[in-house]
Amino acid sequence: MNEQSVKTMWQNFLQTLVPKEAAKANYEAWPFGDGPELADELATLVKAGEKTATCSLYQFYIDDSENIPKVGEYNIITDWYGQAILITQTKKVDIVPFNEVSAEFAFKEGEGDKSYEYWRREHIKFFNRELAESNRSFDENMLVVCEEFEVVFE
Repeated sequence: MNEQSVKTMWQNFLQTLVPKEAAKANYEAWPFGDGPELADELATLVKAGEKTATCSLYQFYIDDSENIPKVGEYNIITDWYGQAILITQTKKVDIVPFNEVSAEFAFKEGEGDKSYEYWRREHIKFFNRELAESNRSFDENMLVVCEEFEVVFE
């Protein structure tokens, strides 16, 4: 993680907020995907305004004792190596079974041709890669955390 770029971006962003908001604001810093190419591709889609949503397996929040994203929270999106790219703010969070994710949400993820079929196929591959690390396999009834966001600082 390039801690300095993340801290600098955060400090610059805080200066755009009123002091009362800045005092209570916090963030998580992370890259998209599971490798440098995917991280760059997805961050580029966010920057272009094509990607306004993301999803992850609910089980990983449980496994890692992490908090579920909350509306209003900030995320510093980095490249795979931790270089800060931009800041998003979470606007909506839903937890649903994978097989109940809507085509509208898939479109908001902004990937590929933005179709539900593309989204479904690529996310099954992605989740299977992630789960393989712990000798588990993907099931379409697994819960996913669907998060919608907007870019608030570049």
